[in-house]
Amino acid sequence: MSTQTQSPSITLDYVKTIGIVNNGLNGRGFANPYDTAVDGDGRIYVLNRCDPARASAIRVGICTIDEEYLGEFGRGNGAGDGQFVWVVAMALAGDGRLFITDEYNHRVTIYNTSGAYLSHWGVPGSGDGELNGPAGIAIDSSGNVIVVDQHNARIQKFSADGKLIAIWGSFGSGEGQFNLPWGVAVDQHDNVYVCDWRNDRIQKFTNDGEFLAVFGESGHGEGQFQRPTSVAIDPEGFIYVADWGNERVQVLGPDGSFQLLLRGQATASKWAEDYFASNPEEKAERDVANLHPDLPAHLNTPYHISSQTEPFFWGPVSVSLDHQGRLYVAETNRHRFQVYQKR
Repeated sequence: MSTQTQSPSITLDYVKTIGIVNNGLNGRGFANPYDTAVDGDGRIYVLNRCDPARASAIRVGICTIDEEYLGEFGRGNGAGDGQFVWVVAMALAGDGRLFITDEYNHRVTIYNTSGAYLSHWGVPGSGDGELNGPAGIAIDSSGNVIVVDQHNARIQKFSADGKLIAIWGSFGSGEGQFNLPWGVAVDQHDNVYVCDWRNDRIQKFTNDGEFLAVFGESGHGEGQFQRPTSVAIDPEGFIYVADWGNERVQVLGPDGSFQLLLRGQATASKWAEDYFASNPEEKAERDVANLHPDLPAHLNTPYHISSQTEPFFWGPVSVSLDHQGRLYVAETNRHRFQVYQKR
């Protein structure tokens, strides 16, 4: 079964899937993962947004590519120090600080990678330096923090301690305008890429907010998007986009040209295999289940196909890259992430 197109410029090989639903409040597994980040030692940090029934379990889980679960940190649901309500995204700074956005509390919370709460900053509102539903977050080479100010339809750049440096954007569909922007990333030259969610496109800016280019348009074809949520840029300038509404990931060239499409190739994780070994009756049911069914015509939509096709992405909300050229795709609806290797 082929689940990706091919490009002469870039190839991504499926590596593995990591994850299993966590029905408790801690321990191995994920609950609606929204983002991933990988440090220089290969530790993978997974941001768990959690559904309302498990809100007290909002946390960051830590694992390795070999599926060793190392633990978690976070202080659950609330507005206190180190707490969250609606986490969205995170960015790992070079000094080991992890910056996490919370669109409900309208702030950025900072932990270190050992799990110690450090501080938070952000004030709700629409004035300069205030936030209304912060979503995507990225850190440039100077350590400045780029925040998508979602409901204010703008981008704000702060110092690491929350001092405002720059603002750009306004509501609309023109160049440099946004309609519910979501994800953000910076490239090797500190250019800023923004997922303009409701405008179904990616916009590119200089680090100070000068408009450079726009990629994509609404649709289901190659190079078209339906509510893009996350973007990542590799050292060669390839642009990886979580095309959330189309239940897929697309890769664009540095010039914005379409290169590659991924739909997902998930296999059972080691954690899932451990679970099935302890629950053979469920393994027997899985063995006879049709994990790739043919659906009737009225269910021929990206959402319905992915929801019924277990290997496919379902809710691919985030893309991130590590220093070894691996791509991580977090699937919030299946409580897992898929890993691909660039070659």
